[in-house]
Amino acid sequence: MKIELSHIKRGLILEIKGEENTLFEISDEDVMQYGEAKIQLKEGCSYEYQFSEETIKFKEGSKKNTIVSHSKFGKHKGTINPNIFVGTHSLEIENYSTLLPIEVRSVKSEYRSDYRYMLESITERCTDLIMQIDSPINQHFETNFDTDSQTLYQRFSFVKSLIDSLEFEEAIQKIVSNPTTKWEEEHEEKDIRRIRRFNQKNIRQLVTKSNRMDLSRDHYLNKSFGLKSIPTKIDSTRKIESIDTAENRFIKYALEEFLFFCENCEVKFEKYSTAKFESKLLVTKISTLLNQTFFKQISRPTSLKLNSPVLQRKSGYREVLNAWLKFDLAAKLIWHGGDNVYDAGKKDIATLYEYWLFFKLLELFNEVFDIEPKSIEELIQYDKGQLSLNLKQGTAIAMKGVYKSPSRNLNIQFSYNRSFGGGKTYPNPGSYTTTLRPDYTLSIWPEEITEVKDAEKTELITHIHFDAKYKVKNFYELISKSKDEELSEQENKELIDEESEEIKKGTFKNQDLLKMHAYKDAIRRTGGAYVLYPGEGKNEPFRGFHELIPGLGAFVVKPNKDNKDKEHLKTFIKKIIANFIDRASQREYTAVKIYDIHKDEKDDTNILNESMPEYLDSAKKEKLIPDETFVLVGYCRNNSNIKWYKKEGKYNFRIDDDKGSLSLETNVVNAKYLLLREPGKDTANKIFKLKSKGPKVIQGKLLPDGYITKKLKDYYLVIDIEKEESIDFNGASFNFKELEKYKTIKSKNNHVTAAGIPFAVTVTELMKTKLKN
Repeated sequence: MKIELSHIKRGLILEIKGEENTLFEISDEDVMQYGEAKIQLKEGCSYEYQFSEETIKFKEGSKKNTIVSHSKFGKHKGTINPNIFVGTHSLEIENYSTLLPIEVRSVKSEYRSDYRYMLESITERCTDLIMQIDSPINQHFETNFDTDSQTLYQRFSFVKSLIDSLEFEEAIQKIVSNPTTKWEEEHEEKDIRRIRRFNQKNIRQLVTKSNRMDLSRDHYLNKSFGLKSIPTKIDSTRKIESIDTAENRFIKYALEEFLFFCENCEVKFEKYSTAKFESKLLVTKISTLLNQTFFKQISRPTSLKLNSPVLQRKSGYREVLNAWLKFDLAAKLIWHGGDNVYDAGKKDIATLYEYWLFFKLLELFNEVFDIEPKSIEELIQYDKGQLSLNLKQGTAIAMKGVYKSPSRNLNIQFSYNRSFGGGKTYPNPGSYTTTLRPDYTLSIWPEEITEVKDAEKTELITHIHFDAKYKVKNFYELISKSKDEELSEQENKELIDEESEEIKKGTFKNQDLLKMHAYKDAIRRTGGAYVLYPGEGKNEPFRGFHELIPGLGAFVVKPNKDNKDKEHLKTFIKKIIANFIDRASQREYTAVKIYDIHKDEKDDTNILNESMPEYLDSAKKEKLIPDETFVLVGYCRNNSNIKWYKKEGKYNFRIDDDKGSLSLETNVVNAKYLLLREPGKDTANKIFKLKSKGPKVIQGKLLPDGYITKKLKDYYLVIDIEKEESIDFNGASFNFKELEKYKTIKSKNNHVTAAGIPFAVTVTELMKTKLKN
């Protein structure tokens, strides 16, 4: 593309080279409509430039030229690297005090409409917040045009989003084409011969009005009216339809207020800047509207009748009234978090999308939960006569609320940019690796626990994270290439090359998916991490197991007035709430188990040594949890009974009040192994695997022959065991007398009676008493 710069120096040409379909030149009509520069480049691409004269160059070190790099072969040429900075860049040419505007275009075709809609939506939400604030006093704000130009441009953009829109223009045209009117009486002097019907006022004027003409003698004698003369003209009135109504005066007043603000902005903005160009366009647009014949027939208002039904209800008038009510606040609201959005005329649409999503999520969560009004009011701050919006990247915001249901009440906290500190040890909240900061976090825990820290330490809180990704087109394309299939060596190489190229361009897509995994895996008590993006795709998140959370995924949320996207997300949040209300859910069970396992600190070196087998149940290859696997420690009077146990595959316990009877506790019923101790021995090594879960009651007389006892009891508890000793413990011997449970029984009973009392211990406890070879 060759650009003529004769207005700077005769014959000067700037040549820009780039990849195909990355250089554009828009029409003058589009320049006026969108307020963009005529020369347009595409973000994420690199361009070479060169002036036709070596003495001409872009000013080095200028803040305006941050995307320009000089060549080592001459400063009159170099490269332009816009990266992701979308918007207008005014490149400064050295020694000519001239700025060359270029527009960096987003790769997304919808960015123009998205940018305008999101800015308008944020403006509307902010002004709504201000109007909702319950203040005990009335505040008076005045627009200060002497503040720094960046803040002024930010406020100008707020106002521009209100009035420089197709909806606002259509509202004015509706008013002009179908205005509200009123009937008025118009006074005029009319020739008496043209009056067709006389009223009482006209008749009186026949006698009193001057400028008279004489009637002929015959006329007044014959008619006997007694009038010898009549006026040639009399005063007459007629009804006319007028557009000079109170409502139309307000419309004109509102447009003049808009014009006054934009004109003052234009004066204050820097010469040759994008802001000055945009304000000039808006001034021209409003002036064109006011110069219509319609508004020339309307006088200035003496009062504003804002309670007029026409202003509040009629199409066209209603929209202008709404814009005017928001304008006064938008012109005075300062948003320090918008620095990246408005700085130097760039349109950081990705950041704007993140801010817009905050308000979208806040609206959604406010519909599902009862968020404390005080939390919402804290978004708007009034300090030293200045209104400001407390929403800024890197600054955490937390809003608390509750969810009430007949079966269970929940506390919730909606956080923006909450920081989860790195290196946190259990059970402290945060990340156990590096510090992570999701865009949005929804935290949910039972109402009975009032403090977030207590909920964290008892594993009863769950975090759901969301990240805004404006540049993502289709999240599920990120995983479709490798899903349910093995890539060939050539396909794998192509995929690696593609990812390497994306990393160089700064558009590596897979990092969005990996970041969600990082949130889920590193931040303690995370139930899910999800991408929010304005593209295409399905709204079906991936489930880690059988329930909705834990999981990963993405939701489409486009910046438009269609609430369909929001409803998908709302349905998902309601499903999460349903999962929390279910006290028997897998998520709840897992949380309780995690707390139970980790609540006590243990020394890993003194529990399970190298003798612990990989699979406790070697036949089923089933990995059992040592702390939850129980071993019954029973007593055998003689070797003959051991033979009986093996032959019959049964072991029996007493079921009376005598010493040696078995108490049916949970760990007894759930036992998987039986360890037999014999009289006169301090150790035991005979371990049998239980075949059935829990004992059965059998009459003593029904026991098979061969069981030796001094006195047969009426009833016994019998458990089925394997007929051969288990090899799961590799023939290990255990000093059962070192078991705490055995010591407790012995201390409560004398030595003789304590010997036969059965009890149950965990595998972990049993392994502590294992004899070393």
